[in-house]
Amino acid sequence: MTGDPGVDALIRQWAAEREQTPEEQEVDRIASAWLADAPAQAPGIPGQRARTGQSRFVPVESADPGYLEAMRRRLPEVPEELLTAAAGWWQMVGGVAEAEEWWDAGLSPLDQRALDYRAAGLAPSDLSRRLGPMTVLQHLRRGSAPAWCVARLARQQKSA
Repeated sequence: MTGDPGVDALIRQWAAEREQTPEEQEVDRIASAWLADAPAQAPGIPGQRARTGQSRFVPVESADPGYLEAMRRRLPEVPEELLTAAAGWWQMVGGVAEAEEWWDAGLSPLDQRALDYRAAGLAPSDLSRRLGPMTVLQHLRRGSAPAWCVARLARQQKSA
């Protein structure tokens, strides 16, 4: 799938959690039919009104469309719902360009660990740097703490 065993396991787990038995599918169909008969209420809170005094609400998107498009290009086989959830996390990393730097450095768009790596002080360009026989990304994938990698990189830079 993506080449990262942790991310591939996440996709398999996500898909397994959403598999439904025929009985569960029937329950969902009945519930959907029942809810379709209920009067529609606009989602949102009053503070989301498009203009003062109107009863309509402004639709709130859970994920930036730019992120979704960029992620769809890289992972076309991943369900939209999973991409939307992941995009919500990536939006906290920064702009789409910065997220793409992380992805180009070897992280999957479904891997939210970039938030931890960034908070520890790592940059996308650090992931390809070598610490001994392995790259920083290889160390991180094998369980090394981001702070440890940052400290090793700092020591490496001082001695150079």
